[in-house]
Amino acid sequence: MRTIAVANQKGGCGKTTTAVNLSAGLAMLGNRVLLLDLDPQAHSTLGFGHDPNAMDKTVYDVLTNVQIPMSRVVVSTNVSGLNVAPNNILLSGFELELAPLQDREYVLSRQLDCVSNNYDICVIDCSPSLSLLTLNALVASTDVVIPVQTHYYALEGLRQLLETIEIVQERFNQDLKVLGVLLTFVESRTTLSRQVQRQMREFFGDLVFDTVIHRTVRLAEAPSAGESILTYAPKSKGAIEYKALALEIMGQKTEAASTCTPQGEDAVEQIDQSEGAAERIGESEAVVAKVAQDEDSVEEINNGQT
Repeated sequence: MRTIAVANQKGGCGKTTTAVNLSAGLAMLGNRVLLLDLDPQAHSTLGFGHDPNAMDKTVYDVLTNVQIPMSRVVVSTNVSGLNVAPNNILLSGFELELAPLQDREYVLSRQLDCVSNNYDICVIDCSPSLSLLTLNALVASTDVVIPVQTHYYALEGLRQLLETIEIVQERFNQDLKVLGVLLTFVESRTTLSRQVQRQMREFFGDLVFDTVIHRTVRLAEAPSAGESILTYAPKSKGAIEYKALALEIMGQKTEAASTCTPQGEDAVEQIDQSEGAAERIGESEAVVAKVAQDEDSVEEINNGQT
């Protein structure tokens, strides 16, 4: 079973949105997918319409009791081929309970081994911290997808996460690899967003996914309906982009991916052109303002003469 951790210790970067919609996209491609909610906030559980407080057994029970298999807690979704391992606030006490145990980093890995024949792909929605939960996810995974918001603060968090991944590779899981950095909350109209995109692609190169996820209203609405964007608004921009991401991860690049974002040098060139245009617009606005000011001055002089 291929296991993909969606991780970043910075909150608000789109981890849960990516985990929910990526898992739905992968399932729609014909894969048997398990979405594992490993965040005590349980937003992935809510994202598919399940009440975390109404669950009889959750991931917390699986991690703290080896007698409870993962298969016992999974629930279905409205997407064929996609199941969710739900979660609730009880998971917040997981670290205190496991801290004294030996080999505590491998607890999740052992439990996922028990269901590895039932699914093709497992997507893990990690908690927004470099905690024992996140460490368990990285040790159990084959790949990492790192959602990064196109803001400058996000770059520092990315550096810390990459250092953590290197440590995990050295000590616990040498097969772990970074599948890619996913740019989220992209706003093409803002200079800051374009600058961060350019810097990320210049520095990380091919490690940055061709597909980017733009900030849209539909993506924000979908969780309130208990659905992924692919079923809530299948023709929306968000749905198209997450379908493209799923295809890119499966190694099937499409025209959809290429229309989501400019690539490589073309991206840099287009950003430069946009910034140049913005500067020219700014200069033009300054000229207009100066002309308007001069006209006001002339009018005041004429009024004084009168």
